[in-house]
This record gives sequence, C-alpha cells and structure tokens, in this order.
Amino acid sequence: MKKIITYNVNGIRAAIRKGLIDWLKIIDPDIICLQETKAQPEQIPVFDFEEMGYVNYWFSAVRKGYSGVALLTKEKPGAIVSGMDVSIYDDEGRFIRADYGDVSVISVYHPSGSSGDERQVFKMRWLDDFYTYIHELKKKRPNLVISGDYNICHRAIDIHDPVGNAKNSGFLPEERQWMGKFLDSGFIDSFRYFNPEPHNYTWWSYRANARARNLGWRIDYHMVSESLRDRMKRSVILPEANHSDHCPVLLEIDM
Repeated sequence: MKKIITYNVNGIRAAIRKGLIDWLKIIDPDIICLQETKAQPEQIPVFDFEEMGYVNYWFSAVRKGYSGVALLTKEKPGAIVSGMDVSIYDDEGRFIRADYGDVSVISVYHPSGSSGDERQVFKMRWLDDFYTYIHELKKKRPNLVISGDYNICHRAIDIHDPVGNAKNSGFLPEERQWMGKFLDSGFIDSFRYFNPEPHNYTWWSYRANARARNLGWRIDYHMVSESLRDRMKRSVILPEANHSDHCPVLLEIDM
C-alpha cells in the first residue's frame, strides 16, 4: 500500500519555514507530489528531504519564483519524465512523471486563469493539449495517478459559493465541462469516490478570513485511471496542514 500526498505549497521555502518538514515526518507519505514550488534548483533544500529518505525530482520554471513541480519518493522509480516536451508549458515547470512497475504517478500544476483574459486563453489551450497528451500516454502507460492542482472546481458541491463564482476562472462552464469530459474519458476523482459530503475544500483565499470560515474551493485532486479502481483504498483531505493557502490531499492505493 502506498500513501501519496499532493500539495500545492505556494513556495517550498515558505512552507518549510511554516513547519512542512515536521508535518511530513508525522504523515510519512511514500510519494509526495508538490506544486507551485517557486524555487530554482539551487534554492531547494534537497538535503532536508534526503534526510527523511526521499529521492528528489524537481522541475522548476524558467522564471524565478514562479510555478514549478516536484515528485519526492521513498522508492526510486523505474523512470522519471520531466515536462511534456512542449516548451511553452515546460518553461513554466508544470509536469513531472514517475513510473513504478505498471503504475505512473504524475505531479501536475494546471495554469490559473484568474490574472486576466490572456492567461485564461492559455489555460484553455493547456487543458486541450493536456487531454490529448494524457490519452496518448495512456496507450503505453494505462495505469495513471495524476495528482495536483487542477485550478478547477468540478461541481457546485466543490465550491462554497457556486452562484457568486459562476463567472470566475476556476468555476467557468467551459472549465467544468472539460473536467467532466476528462473524468468520462476514463478517470476517477478519487476523493469524491470515497467522500460524497459537501464543504470539503483544498484552497482558501487569504482574504476575508476565508479559511477559518471554510469559504473554500476544491481544486486539488488525485485523478486515477479506471483500471486502478479496485486498488484504491482511501482518499482524504488534510485541512489541518497549514503551510500554504492550499491543503494536502492523501490517496492510499495498492501499487
């Protein structure tokens, strides 16, 4: 049984200052998928993770202090793939994959469109290209666990104010439609598979005391290939982890 954590840390160095390392020692995941690391290779405290027994794989953005993903693992994977071989996406450090036997684990950071129309167009282009890329990948690696920040709430249950946010990036009809299409194409939203209850979120604005009031969005997911359905054991959100404006999501799966 493997414990996989996905966590948008909103800056790895800031998260470590807020106690991330001590928290990870308690949770003790086998695989850690990080997003928004916001650090160049020379700025990353790899020794802290090596000391805990993790092999480190980091894929940083070209632009300093921006984006970036990582995959930390106690078991050395058979292969590691950084990027999607598309420079406009890979320059932003959004995708890293590790292969373990017949299962691949991916840490992905989907773009946000909240900064303006140009980035929303970029996000929608990414979503189309990501869909195509994943379905090509599935032909040779059918058993996928795609973990990360998708920057989309799928349904009204996944957001605290669906009416007020109906025209906001992250809950736009076209984004939600894409999420539905992606799931229908052979993936399971593992948290929802185990947890039908409302008021479960993974991101809260820093404004208006949103986290304390649980005015959140569920935008972080472990998406799991249908072929792995019977190998999933549990998925839970861990809101007590307070190192970021996001919180981690745990998946337990037989790999």
